[in-house]
Amino acid sequence: MIGMAAFDAVLCDLDGVLRWWDPAIMRDAERAGGLAPGALAEVAFAPRLVEPAITGVQTDEEWREAIAVELAEVCGVDAARAVVAQWSEPHGEVVEEVAEILGGVGVPVVLVSNATSRLESDLAALGVLDLFDAVVNSSRVGVAKPDPRIYRFAAERAGAELDRCLFVDDTPANVEAARALGMTGVHYRNPAELRDVLTAGRRASAG
Repeated sequence: MIGMAAFDAVLCDLDGVLRWWDPAIMRDAERAGGLAPGALAEVAFAPRLVEPAITGVQTDEEWREAIAVELAEVCGVDAARAVVAQWSEPHGEVVEEVAEILGGVGVPVVLVSNATSRLESDLAALGVLDLFDAVVNSSRVGVAKPDPRIYRFAAERAGAELDRCLFVDDTPANVEAARALGMTGVHYRNPAELRDVLTAGRRASAG
């Protein structure tokens, strides 16, 4: 268990924590377009394509169009558009145990996500908007984790001082950036560990 002080707000990542993506989604789209395994991810998440999308320079639609344009060089225009469309259709799956945990923390919960302009519609489709007191979408605020500015902005939205925030993320670099600002940073691995940390925090608050 991670030792921690009491906290006044929880700042939580989305993908890899609350939302899970079935790897078959991407594999099936690649297979349908005759692409090699990993080809879609290599293009979609290349920094030169994804960074403009998660910092608001481009919309989600523009990002996906740019992906299709690049893939078209490999599999042709029609196949590339079909691959991107198939991959884009799902919204992922909610990790129900994490949703239950976040719903019972008793302090403001703020989602902090490196995401495109599609984030809000995804959250609505997943039915998790009510879990959050605020949503900090990197593409709306113009900066992405691990930039310190997004953490400060999220703490302000939570109405909490930096050193009274618990930050949860599955990416170690993002957690380290939060700790550097004085937050309690938790590298998410599984729901059980998260529950332990939050339970410890509530006990510290009560004490």
